[in-house]
Amino acid sequence: MASLPPPLESHLRLSPDPGEKPLNHETQLPMAPIHIVTHASQLPAEFLEPSAERPLIIGFDCEGVDLCRHGTLCIMQLAFPNAIYLVDAIQGGVMLINACKPALESPYITKVIHDCKRDSEALYFQFGIKLNNVVDTQIAYSLIEEQEGQKRVLVDYISFVGLLADPRYCGISYLEKEEVRFLLRQDPNFWTYRPLSEQMVRAAADDVRFLLHIYYKMMEKLNQQSLWYLAIRGALYCRCFCISDNNFADWPSLPPIPGLESFSIYNLKVEGNAPEEEILSVLDVPPGKMGRVIGRRGASILAIKESCKYNSPTSSVYLHLFSAVLSIAA
Repeated sequence: MASLPPPLESHLRLSPDPGEKPLNHETQLPMAPIHIVTHASQLPAEFLEPSAERPLIIGFDCEGVDLCRHGTLCIMQLAFPNAIYLVDAIQGGVMLINACKPALESPYITKVIHDCKRDSEALYFQFGIKLNNVVDTQIAYSLIEEQEGQKRVLVDYISFVGLLADPRYCGISYLEKEEVRFLLRQDPNFWTYRPLSEQMVRAAADDVRFLLHIYYKMMEKLNQQSLWYLAIRGALYCRCFCISDNNFADWPSLPPIPGLESFSIYNLKVEGNAPEEEILSVLDVPPGKMGRVIGRRGASILAIKESCKYNSPTSSVYLHLFSAVLSIAA
């Protein structure tokens, strides 16, 4: 068995108490080790062997070069209740990432992530992994805003920095994120260099170390119908850019609509009318024809938005995913 390298130190918040104040000072946070993983044996057994008897909730993120189907996944970050694991895809290679496949596809391990689309695309096209059972904090944030009476604005999705700054969830600044973004603009291969520098380790850990804290805060706020929307949109966003010739037949099935099936995810009791079914549809635009889809000065896209009137949850998801695909094709 490969031995763990000496752990580095970071701060990690796990199980906030109800009514706690925002995390204004890192001294509030207990210390937790960060493990750099180059071999599967360095990961917890309950992660490598998912089980219904041992369900897990972990923070999750990926770093890489142009993180998408054509880029390079360099690190996967896993935030556990007692440690952070940085899975080094550069040194561990395909064998290490494949060892994580059962966990990443497992319904028994909840992956808490902020904006899952690109991570899922990279995992699918580079390693054949179908990311499953995610709680996307970007989606959850929008759902909570809608619950609290805020008008849905499709292009107004919260950034991770913005989410951390919100006092309802963390109330902290994340200045280091901009430093890393600057370095990435200067050198897109930033995440490929080895050994990992202290700054790289810290930056990678920072992207997951608050996710469990945020998750528990959000679960307190989401009503039962929003929980279903969170599950269905998370599943759709995971496959947003993972174009499939078989209509995603080999992907995990989508959560059923509460009230219309004998089984409903999380045993939900729907408040009011049953939610509308939401479906992912991807438009394949031939090379050189994207301008016709977008229209002069975006006229076609604006017409779609106007016709939706932001009233239909189904149309809203269609439109957001459609716009996301267009941004890639363009």
